[in-house]
Amino acid sequence: MVIARSGSKRWVAAADGAALKLGLRVAMPAAKAQALVQGLVMIDADPAADLATLERLTLWALSQYSPVVAMDPPDGIVMDTEGADHLQGGEELMLSGLVNRFRGRGLAARAAIADTWGAAHALARTTDRETVIVGRGETARAVNRLPLSSLRLPAETVQSLRTLGFATVGDLAATPRAPLTLRFGPEVARRLDQMLAHIAEPIDPIRPADLVEVQKSFAEPIGAPETIEKYVSRLVRQLCLELEKRGLGVRRADLIVHRVDNTMQAIRAGTAKPVRDIAWVTKLFRDRIERIEPGFGIERLSLAATVAEPLIEAQSASSLIEEQVTDVTPLIDVLGNRGGQRIFRVAPVASDVPERSVQRIAPTADEDGTTWPLHWPRPPRLLASPEPIEVIALLPDHPPVSFTWRGKRRRVKRADGPERIFGEWWKRSSEWVAVRDYFVVEDDSGERFWIFRSGDGVDAETGSHKWFMHGMFA
Repeated sequence: MVIARSGSKRWVAAADGAALKLGLRVAMPAAKAQALVQGLVMIDADPAADLATLERLTLWALSQYSPVVAMDPPDGIVMDTEGADHLQGGEELMLSGLVNRFRGRGLAARAAIADTWGAAHALARTTDRETVIVGRGETARAVNRLPLSSLRLPAETVQSLRTLGFATVGDLAATPRAPLTLRFGPEVARRLDQMLAHIAEPIDPIRPADLVEVQKSFAEPIGAPETIEKYVSRLVRQLCLELEKRGLGVRRADLIVHRVDNTMQAIRAGTAKPVRDIAWVTKLFRDRIERIEPGFGIERLSLAATVAEPLIEAQSASSLIEEQVTDVTPLIDVLGNRGGQRIFRVAPVASDVPERSVQRIAPTADEDGTTWPLHWPRPPRLLASPEPIEVIALLPDHPPVSFTWRGKRRRVKRADGPERIFGEWWKRSSEWVAVRDYFVVEDDSGERFWIFRSGDGVDAETGSHKWFMHGMFA
């Protein structure tokens, strides 16, 4: 339990799940908490360290999720993911992946997506669910029953509103603004309008000290696509020149469009390896310029190399000396910017167990030297998990005569095997004596399958002796 203090006053600033189950809660006086639970472990809060950690997390989110990320102290991060969430597989996968990454580090997190910063802030702090996604135009309905404390108003203002009979955001939204403004000033109406998207709430994105960034401001707002493309090309040239001075190449670049209505739009482009090719980086952004919505006009363009890595110039090999190798990196870049979760390469893993012998790696990653097994053929397609089949076979070493899979009976015309694969006893004790016998079988229609029997066909300790379908050959 974390204890905060102000002068002589001490209260609970944060509590873990075990403390909450014992009846303790945030904002409870520390003395009362100690009286309720004997032997309570209490740690003094360190706001400066918390803020520094939050800043590191925000910079990490900037490199991973969105070009527009800002701190939302004391315990939050705000991101504008429009135009970048497709790189994570969509909003749902992005949110679940984000929460899971925090959970993997022992941190509890809740995340919400909504039309406005205010609505997302409120939903993430008032819901019991780890992830919440509010559809476009559904913000008013989603926040209608939220408590007044979710409006980011001073505590004394919230208490005064409760005294007047207001309990939820919906109660406040249904009240005429003039009396509220007259009594509480403009802050109540402003926070309400920000939450309901009646007025914009700009995000001031965080920027690391060593960020390579170039900008162009306009005396008169621009909006024509050809004009935007012209200035984006100039910014790319400036960025590549700055990167060249530092010996860097861009891996992830963010174009941020600042509009005259105090709103921003961001476009993110990534590359499979560090590059400084002006024409290629320009093309990556040119392909997506049509997504820019200038609104009433654009007053500033910013282009930043959010992720940059060392890039050393190398002499190109002559085709007279060596065979030229086709570089597929441009294709990877184009496909990757349509959805970063879809591009990967398959690499071998040093394991005889088929489902453990394959891993997905980045398309340009170096392999660790592990080679594919050559002693027995492997099917190009493995099932996500082996599927049970019904087999007629003579134990212990004979191949099947026929098998039934997914309701269809197949007669085996040819077979090769068995290939015996032993369990990896160093991973878990249940595999000490585990055995699988694999067969390559061909049915009477010419289709070839990879099936196995769990166990050696004699000793029950080696497996269940049931048969499974594991893969198909071309």
